[in-house]
Amino acid sequence: MSNLLELEVDYSEEVQEMGSYNHSLVQARTAGLLLQIEKFSVFIELSLDTEQVDLSQFGLKAKDELKPDVCVYSEPKGLKERDMLKMKEMPLLVIEIVSPKQGIDEILGKFEAYFTLGVKSCWLVVPSLRIINVYSRLNQYKTFDMNDSKVADETMGISLPIQTIFAV
Repeated sequence: MSNLLELEVDYSEEVQEMGSYNHSLVQARTAGLLLQIEKFSVFIELSLDTEQVDLSQFGLKAKDELKPDVCVYSEPKGLKERDMLKMKEMPLLVIEIVSPKQGIDEILGKFEAYFTLGVKSCWLVVPSLRIINVYSRLNQYKTFDMNDSKVADETMGISLPIQTIFAV
């Protein structure tokens, strides 16, 4: 009987972390725009190998996994002969999209871990407010909203139309 109870607890945790309609749509649109830039490889929910750092120092649980909503690598990549469960190579850019059950502090803890691991740029996308914060360091970011024509990431040399990301 206790095994059944454990399954129920695991299931409820999984439900809390599920993405929403807006989260999924913004994730797909952002990844789609980035895929048009041929010098990059774009991945959705790719697990990153974080064995070299203690995630608890960033306010994350030891069992937490760093799996950005979208991540970008500097060169085109193709299928591997043998699939990989976790990437040892860190992406240049990670994008986290706030879901209804997720807190900003949790994401900022992830950003601190990402920067420590060598990620060059992090985006915090807030669909409900239609804003994107582009971080070049944990305490240095620019905010873009629907009054801007583009989201500009100077570190990555990327410019995307914000209206396309948040179109209703």
